[in-house]
Amino acid sequence: MAKIIIFGIQDFAELAHYYLENDSDHSVVAFCVSRDYMKEESHFRGLPVVVFEDVEKYYSPLDFKFFAPMSPQRMNRLREEIYLKIKSKGYEMISYVSSKATLFDNPIGDNCFILEDNTIQPFTTIGNNVVLWSGNHIGHHSVIKDHVMFTSHVVLSGHCMVENYCTFGVNATIRDGIIIAEGTFVAMAASIIKDTEPWGMYKGNPATKSERSTKEL
Repeated sequence: MAKIIIFGIQDFAELAHYYLENDSDHSVVAFCVSRDYMKEESHFRGLPVVVFEDVEKYYSPLDFKFFAPMSPQRMNRLREEIYLKIKSKGYEMISYVSSKATLFDNPIGDNCFILEDNTIQPFTTIGNNVVLWSGNHIGHHSVIKDHVMFTSHVVLSGHCMVENYCTFGVNATIRDGIIIAEGTFVAMAASIIKDTEPWGMYKGNPATKSERSTKEL
């Protein structure tokens, strides 16, 4: 049983605590936040909250592991920043994969948060720091790289490539053989039928590219 520190004290962290305590062999021992966000309240869900900058003074990387299940702010780049800061302190980061997800020996990186009713077909690879909310279909022979967020009920067909920093809205659909370029945002219910361009925002069915760059989000 690994002893886990969760980064954050908002919804994603609270859900992570519930899933880890009720559907894993891990035990959550504490939460932490950056110093600028530390409030007077020093407990959350009955556990201590510590300042991230000082966390190794209380919880050694030799004895504890980390999980940072953060929301996709700034196209997942904030989550990447925290992920890299945790790694730089020498902590191993776990992934949570729901017992109610369907997998086929898929390689999965660290700090992934994969919830119930996801189907990840054979020969598909998941990178690091990826969130798959509930109910997605991830098609065969696809590759999802790092710092990516799928909301719910997204269909990613087979032989797709998802580059870093992408986000998919609820009910988005991706045709087979598509390359989703770095920093792509696919809006709710959008249908992607051709390769996207880096840092593009796509909406509609079939989807069209917005003039606005996702770097502005």
